[in-house]
Amino acid sequence: MNSRDRFLAALRRQPHDRAPVWIMRQAGRYLPEYRATRAKAGSFMGLATNPELACEVTLQPIDRFGLDAAILFSDILTLPNAMGLELAFETGEGPKFANPIRDLKAVEKLAVPDPEDAIGYVMDAVRLIVRELDGRVPLIGFAGSP
Repeated sequence: MNSRDRFLAALRRQPHDRAPVWIMRQAGRYLPEYRATRAKAGSFMGLATNPELACEVTLQPIDRFGLDAAILFSDILTLPNAMGLELAFETGEGPKFANPIRDLKAVEKLAVPDPEDAIGYVMDAVRLIVRELDGRVPLIGFAGSP
């Protein structure tokens, strides 16, 4: 059973040879190749908004560890950024929004972005990653919410 079949069978609650394996923070600081790619990008958002580099770091743990699923390299905050909150990463402090939501008026000002337009880099990265994976393993994403 290959990784793709194993992963999909597990999701469908069908018999599979072993539990599929993937890990949180799959592409991340613990990999020297990730650190090198992030340095090339110049910043976390430079990495997340570059489809080729996002693809590269998505594939790094697959190539290194032979995991059963690739996890899209992105950030859950790209969507609030596209909605007008203006995301920035402060060194040593993490993410900050220039326009945080503090009241109903701020909620009413939120944009409803077209994914291809506002976060086209994520859509481009997904297409590139799927092409590069060529069916080796499934690509999974993630979502977050308050």
